[in-house]
Amino acid sequence: MNICHYIGFDVHKKSISYCVKTADGTIVEEGKLRATHQVLRQWAGKRQEAWHGAMEATLFSGWIYDDLQPFAAKLEMGNPSMMKAIGAAKKKSDRLDARKIADLVRCNLLPGCYVAPVKMRELRRLLRYRNTVVKHAVAVKNRMSGLLMEVGAEYQKGQLHGKKYFEELLGRLEEVPETVKEMLRLSRGALEMFEETQQTIVHRLQKEPALAKRLELLRSIGGVGEITSLTWALEVCDPKRFPSIGDAVSYCGLTSALVSSAEKQQRGPISKQRNEHLQSVLIEAAKLAPRWNRQLAAVQQRERERGGNRNQATLAVARKLVAYLLAVDRSGKRFEERNPAPQEEGKTVA
Repeated sequence: MNICHYIGFDVHKKSISYCVKTADGTIVEEGKLRATHQVLRQWAGKRQEAWHGAMEATLFSGWIYDDLQPFAAKLEMGNPSMMKAIGAAKKKSDRLDARKIADLVRCNLLPGCYVAPVKMRELRRLLRYRNTVVKHAVAVKNRMSGLLMEVGAEYQKGQLHGKKYFEELLGRLEEVPETVKEMLRLSRGALEMFEETQQTIVHRLQKEPALAKRLELLRSIGGVGEITSLTWALEVCDPKRFPSIGDAVSYCGLTSALVSSAEKQQRGPISKQRNEHLQSVLIEAAKLAPRWNRQLAAVQQRERERGGNRNQATLAVARKLVAYLLAVDRSGKRFEERNPAPQEEGKTVA
């Protein structure tokens, strides 16, 4: 199909500005649309020429992309971290932003990013909601400890959130105000609700037919549990989009920033351009995985012998874990440990 028009979309929560250009940069049409499904589909359905469009990836770009894709010859999503030149311009408006995106598209300079299938995005949204629930639960636990410290109550930190111990503790808090006891009961109820919610979500995701086989293969890696495997499968979606292990490690945020100029290279701290969900899960898994995986334990030991501290050793394990996850996911085969050592079956970490 011969593409005649190139369209840049500047998307916002309530409106979408667009600019239609020809291959030589001539503006054919400009305007603004209300950001609703009906208006967007009606506008796209009236386009007579084949068109190639693009927009910047934002929180609400997903549904706009899904609505426009059936009508476009080609539709792309721009990487926001690579499109900062638009926001740094001296003059900035929705109309000018749409023009610049249209220029990037027609000149084949758009820094595109991967767009996951609709089904995978829906499942990923569920998993991220579960992560939010867990964060709320941690905040409630910290607040419960804070309440007890405010009134000088003695308690066992490691047992505070156990149901039996919590009931016994409330029974012997004699000098604690009733308002504090009431807040503790409410917090306990919230914790139970959060726990039930996150377990329901994890159980739902594990039974998803589109994920079941992948999760089984990923969990064949010693040290990879249900949360690590779910996060990898839903955040990566298609493992074949990574040309190399280095690209996957970089995507997970496990490499340091590199500044190279005049034949000099300088490494900085861990790059902020990463998938933060994968990064946090892999780091936590790397702290415990060497207990259940002999090869990862060897990586950790080798890094410590080279003089690396605990954090450097954890990063080395996390990078190796990414290599294992990518290899298993791409090959569709179970993980086979080299020279495996006898260990207890069924022990994994999340």
